[in-house]
Amino acid sequence: MTKQSFIVFIEKDEDGVFIGTVPSLKGCYSYGKTLDELMPNLKEAIEAHHEAFEAEDFLNLFTAEITKSAEMR
Repeated sequence: MTKQSFIVFIEKDEDGVFIGTVPSLKGCYSYGKTLDELMPNLKEAIEAHHEAFEAEDFLNLFTAEITKSAEMR
């Protein structure tokens, strides 16, 4: 797997919980009571996001190819 880097915004909410958001990955965020807890949670969220959208991209490409093939007949 290729190693990637992401910009992450980290903020602390009113309850003292750290929230990490990855702006380049829509809907990708996680939280933790400490920064040490947040970071592995955020890594897991990024990996899950990648797996979910990689499968979706493949399905969209496959569907597009079938449509294109059917139109050529």
